[in-house]
Amino acid sequence: PALLLYGFRRLLNLIFNYASPQVSGCLKWSVIVASENNVAASVHQRSAENRNSADGASQPRRQPEYHVILWNDHDHSFWYVIAMMKALFHHAAEKGYEIAKQVHTAGRPIVLTTTREHAELKRDQIHAYGRDALVARCAGSMSSSIEPECWRISLLCQ
Repeated sequence: PALLLYGFRRLLNLIFNYASPQVSGCLKWSVIVASENNVAASVHQRSAENRNSADGASQPRRQPEYHVILWNDHDHSFWYVIAMMKALFHHAAEKGYEIAKQVHTAGRPIVLTTTREHAELKRDQIHAYGRDALVARCAGSMSSSIEPECWRISLLCQ
């Protein structure tokens, strides 16, 4: 019996050291050794809570999103806003017109919601777009800023 037990243990070690730890995607093999005379192999199914908590640490987190805000300054025409939206954001003329109306009425529409790096790039592109040739008093580009997506929601909830 001792030789049989030694062979059984060696076989289990070979199986569990070289075999995949998961069977059918959600089963985990474990060996329970109670004593020298009692060796048992059993299959345990992990619960959904354990699987989520174990895999949650290894899953990548989503990056927080930021809004690109365009500010109204009364020194730029609707045509300027439409052309800028088409050139920088690839919006259709209709969408550019809607944003131009929002800038004129609300003063600060959300132009784009994206990751922080992309939002910073688009803000800088707006600042570098240049002056409006149709308006004589225009001295430079429109103003824009970025803000976290959750920031505007928290202001609305207060």
